[in-house]
Amino acid sequence: MNNKSIIENVMHFLVHNSILFTVEVMCLVHVTLLGLTWYAGIMPMVLYNVFSVTIYLFCIMLCHFGHVTPVFYTIIIEVSIYSAVSLYYIGWDYGTYCFLFSIVPIELYFGTFLFSGKKRMIVFASLVIIFGMYLVLYFVHFHIEPAFDMPKIPGVILMIFSSFVMFFAMIFYSMVYIYASEHERTNLVQENEQLASDANNDALTGLLNRRGFLPIVSSLMTGDPLNHFCIAFCDIDNFKRINDSYGHDCGDEVLRHVSKLIKREMHGCSICRWGGEEMVILMRDYDMAVAKQKMEYVRRLIETSPTAFYNKRIMATVTIGLEESGDAYKVPDEIIKVADERMYYGKQHGKNILIAEAV
Repeated sequence: MNNKSIIENVMHFLVHNSILFTVEVMCLVHVTLLGLTWYAGIMPMVLYNVFSVTIYLFCIMLCHFGHVTPVFYTIIIEVSIYSAVSLYYIGWDYGTYCFLFSIVPIELYFGTFLFSGKKRMIVFASLVIIFGMYLVLYFVHFHIEPAFDMPKIPGVILMIFSSFVMFFAMIFYSMVYIYASEHERTNLVQENEQLASDANNDALTGLLNRRGFLPIVSSLMTGDPLNHFCIAFCDIDNFKRINDSYGHDCGDEVLRHVSKLIKREMHGCSICRWGGEEMVILMRDYDMAVAKQKMEYVRRLIETSPTAFYNKRIMATVTIGLEESGDAYKVPDEIIKVADERMYYGKQHGKNILIAEAV
């Protein structure tokens, strides 16, 4: 597996498990803070971190049961309270207010997916509240002595750790949001391409349907100078007898088999399932002589290539009418009709034949 695949798999996992990952990280953050405050000897903060770790362990359980919205609110409330409590006990100098800003990208990311329409005002309101809380904490605590003096070494570690958590949250959730948005855009493009393909292609054979085929023929008939091409109208002989004798599943398999043979041999041509067992082939830049030679080969190939259906070998043949483009034809239906009439003439005169002359 290359590096690109590894990164793709990791990002895919994080996007689809982002809320659980967030809660687990928050739990680890408070385990780290518990250790720092224990080392600093600030027991009220130790107790609060024990409480926070317990809260996030409960949130992990909620995530496993799919209760994501309560977890979203819990993160906002817990971090807001923790920021206020930590400022009261250790003061402004150790960066614990950074935790307030670390939940901003979390709110934006999860709020976008959890809420829609007017409910997204919840996200906006919570962001306003966080900013308001930051201002209140600043004006209330900035000039007030904290309840405890933080030792130098754990104080420096706490400042660095708080800043790291804030920047990690901003970078991580921006990255995950960009990936998720790009993934969604890619999926949307693929879905649109699939819808367009479904609209223009026959589901059974994979050939074009009339909706996809006729505009291609029309474009060749409106150029200046006009493009040269030939049209072959093919019909599987005695197809009703195949359905009646072996069932419609067998008939479908014969259609798929004949379609595959034609697609393989007529590479570069546009092929349409016109309806039922009828197929129309557009051969660009073919003159009549080359088209006759090619279609005669296709006819013989189908005649000698039975369809395997369970333990049976179903023989099938096709009758083909062929016509060449010219000034007399102005719209696709006109030239297709002539090829159809020649095919029908072949049906009337023995089947399993190619008709390329006026009848």
